[in-house]
Amino acid sequence: MNTKVQSVFFLFILQFYFFPVFGQVKKDTTSLAEIVIKAAPIRVSLQNSASSVSVIQRKDIEKSDGVILTSVLNKIPGINMQQGTLNTVRISIRGIGARTQYGTSRIKAYFEAIPLTSGEGDTTIEDIDMETIGGIEINKGPNNTSFGSGLGGVIHLFARDTPERESFAKSVTTFGSYGLLKQSMGAGYSDTNSNLFSNYTHLQSEGFRANSSYDRKSMNLHAKQNLGVKGSLSFLGIFTRLKAFIPSSINETDFRNNPEKAAANWAAAQGYESYDKSLLGIGYQHAFSENWSIKSSVFSNFKKAYEPRPFDILDEKTNSLGFRSTLNYKTKLFSVPFEASVGTESLSERYTFSLFDNLYMSQPGQGSLAGSEFSKVNQNRNYSNYFFEVNIELLKDLHLESGLALNTTKYTLREILPENGNQSEQAYTFGKIWSPRLGISYQLSPGKNIFSSISKGFSTPLAAETLTPEGQINTDLKPEVGLNYELGFKGYWLDSKLDSELVFYSTQISNLLVARRTAEDQFVGINAGRSSHRGIEFTVNYEILKTSQFEIGTYFAASLNDFRFKDFVDNGIDYSRNQLTGVPNQQWNAGIDLKTANGFTLNTSFMSMGKIPMNDANTKYSESYILLDVKAAYSFTILEFLKTTVSSGINNLLDRKYAASILPNAIGFGNAAPRYYYPGNPIQFYGGISVSYVFQ
Repeated sequence: MNTKVQSVFFLFILQFYFFPVFGQVKKDTTSLAEIVIKAAPIRVSLQNSASSVSVIQRKDIEKSDGVILTSVLNKIPGINMQQGTLNTVRISIRGIGARTQYGTSRIKAYFEAIPLTSGEGDTTIEDIDMETIGGIEINKGPNNTSFGSGLGGVIHLFARDTPERESFAKSVTTFGSYGLLKQSMGAGYSDTNSNLFSNYTHLQSEGFRANSSYDRKSMNLHAKQNLGVKGSLSFLGIFTRLKAFIPSSINETDFRNNPEKAAANWAAAQGYESYDKSLLGIGYQHAFSENWSIKSSVFSNFKKAYEPRPFDILDEKTNSLGFRSTLNYKTKLFSVPFEASVGTESLSERYTFSLFDNLYMSQPGQGSLAGSEFSKVNQNRNYSNYFFEVNIELLKDLHLESGLALNTTKYTLREILPENGNQSEQAYTFGKIWSPRLGISYQLSPGKNIFSSISKGFSTPLAAETLTPEGQINTDLKPEVGLNYELGFKGYWLDSKLDSELVFYSTQISNLLVARRTAEDQFVGINAGRSSHRGIEFTVNYEILKTSQFEIGTYFAASLNDFRFKDFVDNGIDYSRNQLTGVPNQQWNAGIDLKTANGFTLNTSFMSMGKIPMNDANTKYSESYILLDVKAAYSFTILEFLKTTVSSGINNLLDRKYAASILPNAIGFGNAAPRYYYPGNPIQFYGGISVSYVFQ
């Protein structure tokens, strides 16, 4: 860190003795010990868990503009979400996934235990409507054996529920800069046995850049029905229709002088992506006795997409069917609390795509035009994960967690060449991969715990990374494998007004997967060496003032990173000891939140992002930047049953020019300069109003 960053860092540490907190993790008057981690097969309190788990609640999500999760996730130490546009997002956790060219990989995501990650490991959460998210849990690193391939970690989204014994109808409208308009309509019902929540949202934006308009319609339905006192049945359905234009990345000259510009070829082709996507799941849980319980779900995903690009037109379809089940046994062994869980998750996915010539250059100004089909491929992707976990209270203050998982992943590819009718079929499996974990948490004194864990995780290559330039599967390609070590402290101070977490971690990755670019639209995956991910994460929340009229709090979260190639040679060039591409060396976020008894709230967020190496040689870095966001809201009741909230906010209040996302290892083809940059939005204003009719 430079001197300026160090000064700010210690300044915020000192302020915790004089200022408060409402944070990205559940705070206010509820202690961390009362938060139970819901996603894990064996539930444990956040305070006693032997790993660093971040819990985001609905009220924390409402402190943002409600459009995309970027500002919410970037408050979590170790999480870096880069947002090129509303539909161009890359999430990395502790540097893992940072070198992915497009999208998010090496990280798994679930919505109510239903995978949002495809069968090949590609994860999309940016199109999940924020009105439907009730909370988020984030496991960093390979710290959860029950969720299979995800070396970076797991992001769990939870659906919103209707408050107990309450029914409502709600309308929310948000409008803002660059043609932003979001309209949501929701309704819910709840009684002693049933809970229903539904929501429809239409989100539109013209975008700051050329060729970046966005239009998304989404429908969500979440229902739960108790079946007696021991069982329950649940249903989740999400439908999304999206059409989003793509401005793509631009070179440094345009980034500095004309950031609203789209890449010339994408603008000429009027490139975009569009799709219809649905996610359906039915779950059942039952408690056979005080000792035995089971939780199972069946889920299905469907996606039909069309993407005109300057180099071709992609027409694709995905269908998947999966199953997940866990069986838990809870008892006491020799008076020691003991709980075990055994389970499985499997997914079968069929992916079909066709490529067509794009004839946009033959009709200037008219956009993309499909020509002849030159490639058609069918892929079958199958994975199964079997896991076993045990939690034991060895002593009153000593908590032990252990687990073991076995994963199998298989790709089958069939290529059809329309011109001659030839077909070829290849199959490849990564074999059996074992993932063990051991963690321990010890309570030093009430409200103060130390924890440590060691775990092994992996990530299989994307199906596209397994292909050679000739379209054959590279059978020599191996999954990335990582050993993760973690040591941390969670503690309360000053009569529980201040809570803190400090974590040291080291993840050592072998068989490092590298996407080597061979053409503008083509990448080849190779195993190129090893990387080292070491860092420190620090979070403090402090409640300064809490009276019958005012609540004031402050928070500070920081991550200091030392991510490097440990042994990395690519194309004969040795990049060993260079900083890892695509991730900042430091990132921190601080803010002050105010809440009054008469319904007024004020939320501020100040984020600092360090410089990012943009290529493996470390000859090019993005510039560090700071962002200040402010949101104010006022809630009141009309006629005793109409709850109304009006709000307004400003993102990037200081109007900074910055790279919101970068394209790692960009290459300039022909005489063109490399296009590394996705410009961030300049200052943006937004406002909104929500009206709820609530009846008991």
